[in-house]
Amino acid sequence: MSSPCDPEYASAGDVSAALMMIDSRLKALYDSKTETDPQQQRLVEQFAASLGPEGFEALLDGTCTLIYTFMEWLRKVCEDHDEEVIDYVLPTHVATMRMMPKTFRPEVVPTMAGLLVAAGTGLSPSLWRAQYGPWTDDETNALEATAVLLAERINRIAGDHDFATRLITEALTRSDQGGSD
Repeated sequence: MSSPCDPEYASAGDVSAALMMIDSRLKALYDSKTETDPQQQRLVEQFAASLGPEGFEALLDGTCTLIYTFMEWLRKVCEDHDEEVIDYVLPTHVATMRMMPKTFRPEVVPTMAGLLVAAGTGLSPSLWRAQYGPWTDDETNALEATAVLLAERINRIAGDHDFATRLITEALTRSDQGGSD
């Protein structure tokens, strides 16, 4: 049975811009285990502000597309090991979110968990979230961090700090060339 939240009905958004932001965060994470560089944070915020309202919405949709794609990759890995992706990802992801109260205010943790469950069950995270009204500022920050945490987890599984970025870049290249998975 079809759902209005099926990914086929969702805008992919600006996946390239979202990937650039996530990759930037990952590089900062791997280069230094300290807090985010304030100058880096200002540059990211300036970039997001320069997009305008439609560009910012496309960035949010692009980030949701990354979350969906990362969860699909993790689902395939989990299936190879007779595990359920939601059981594998959600408990540790929520625990991590709860340890980061400056990034994940307590009231956004259920929303981010819902995005992961939506993606893990084959639904579009952006369409699932759209049911509840516009994004809040706290949610947009947490959305980016959720994508970074998923990408970092994939990188740890693969043993390669650039694997998640390459995974998306290669999918975008195949898409541009008219290829399929």
